[in-house]
Amino acid sequence: MSDTTIEQIPGSEPTAGAVAASDEQLVAMLVDRARSEGLQLTGEGGLLQQLTKRVLESALEGEITDHLGYEKHDAEGRGSGNSRNGTRAKTVLTDVGPVEVKVPRDVAGTFEPAIVKKRQRRLSGVDEMVLSLSAKGLTHGEISAHLAEVYGASVSKATISTITDKVMDGMVEWSNRPLDRVYPVLFVDAINVKIRDGQVANRPIYVVMAVTAEGHRDIPGIWAGDGGEGAKYWLSVFTDLKNRGVEDVLMLVCDGLKGLPEAVETVWPRTIVQTCVVHLLRNSFRHAARQDWDEIAKALRPVYTAPNETAATERFGEFQETWGKKYSAVIRLWENAWAEFVPFLSFDVEIRKVICSTNAIESVNARIRKAVRARGHFPNEAAAMKCVYMALMSLDPTGKGRKRWTMRWKAPLNAFQIAFEGRLTPAAN
Repeated sequence: MSDTTIEQIPGSEPTAGAVAASDEQLVAMLVDRARSEGLQLTGEGGLLQQLTKRVLESALEGEITDHLGYEKHDAEGRGSGNSRNGTRAKTVLTDVGPVEVKVPRDVAGTFEPAIVKKRQRRLSGVDEMVLSLSAKGLTHGEISAHLAEVYGASVSKATISTITDKVMDGMVEWSNRPLDRVYPVLFVDAINVKIRDGQVANRPIYVVMAVTAEGHRDIPGIWAGDGGEGAKYWLSVFTDLKNRGVEDVLMLVCDGLKGLPEAVETVWPRTIVQTCVVHLLRNSFRHAARQDWDEIAKALRPVYTAPNETAATERFGEFQETWGKKYSAVIRLWENAWAEFVPFLSFDVEIRKVICSTNAIESVNARIRKAVRARGHFPNEAAAMKCVYMALMSLDPTGKGRKRWTMRWKAPLNAFQIAFEGRLTPAAN
């Protein structure tokens, strides 16, 4: 495709309107020229690739001009001690596919291009594309195949692994960032992943999600476990959060994790630990025959919707009389969880809505599970953590979810302000 220029009247300065008109005219001329020459818009040798090539080469020419201090073929360059020394061809992977550009050189070898750095083979947009695809759960092989199919670019799985490994530095920084002084609610839940460490085995990765005093969602961190966590493990997790600035947590909602209440009491003595009612119901069904699930759910509803603990105890006694002989394991399950089940019964309906289940974190976990399942299993713990972290970073890219979340939490936060007077102070965060 030949060069296209738009002349300007000598001695005049272009106006904003003239520049816009010139841009539109230039684009129209380029498109017409591409059509007349039979060029496609995209694909190898297409218009977008040629435009990208010209933009990059023009920028590189501008860079070497700034570096040398004189224009190409300018007499000022004679005897300057350094001058242009031709170009070298280099292929870089861009958003529109591989593009071959001519990178200018200087005699002294001191020119360091910025837009396409030495040894750089990919523009930043490609790295962002790889990270986005990886966050959606695509394997390195699938990403490589996608780039080859859509952009005609050959990118090895090793290169893709190198790109995604860059997020580990960001993950370390994210895991150590300062946190708010107080959180109304922390939700703790586990995602099981398959890790091939000698043999493939299920391992939990714990996600801690917080609701801020302003009603925003925050993920303070993620931690890997081995499935046998106890009080010592949870003490280290909560101590980490405290060391990063969390002085107080009003309520912590979890799924009956062993040793967790004792650790919470050590780190935040005033925090109320609440068992997730939805998880308690699910665990109850595991001990019952499928044909009895509806009846059991109906019989347990008066227990967790009771107006207070006394009424809940009475309703549970009735449930025990009806189902105790047939499903004694369900009775033991509720008795063991009773101390962490009843706290929310002393609060009003707005607080009950948000703390009686971990539904708030389920949408987050659904995105993580989608990415994890697409991978099947991971070679090690670090690879699993990287996948979960990237899935978290890709949440709500438009910000619409954040707005809906904040609106949903206005009423509960007002109830928290009253119920925990003096402890929830957004202005102090």
